[in-house]
Amino acid sequence: MAKEKDRIKKHVNIVNRKASFEYQFLEKYVAGVMLKGTEIKSIREGKVNMQDGYCVFQNGELWLHNMHIATYTEGTHYNHEPMRTRKLLLNKKELRKLERGAEEQGVTIIPIRVFISDRGFAKVEVALARGKKLFDKREDIKARDVKREMDRSGY
Repeated sequence: MAKEKDRIKKHVNIVNRKASFEYQFLEKYVAGVMLKGTEIKSIREGKVNMQDGYCVFQNGELWLHNMHIATYTEGTHYNHEPMRTRKLLLNKKELRKLERGAEEQGVTIIPIRVFISDRGFAKVEVALARGKKLFDKREDIKARDVKREMDRSGY
């Protein structure tokens, strides 16, 4: 019975849908996250909001700001702070590449997805992104509408 529960893992895949509309992704990276106490339990429940999240380099390390992980309902006084900054874990090579890319004008690092890996660790997919202009957003809306019409008509 216990082995069956281990095989049936709850798949967590929380996506920042607004990010793909607001930004053009240049490169994507998967990073580990340093969590405290009850944060992993809240992530497994899917209580994460990363709409306003962004990443910043401090002393050669990448930190995630403004990602809200709700407090765990079963937690006591050991519960975590929902809006604290969290350290992202990447290879030095990836960190240097991201840091060089983020120094460009108009380029930022944003979280686009939070998920649980096969081994049970929380991972964050971050993207090196450039903000879209208004006309780029209009083109995306037009392409999405054309695709929707094609699907409806049966082509």
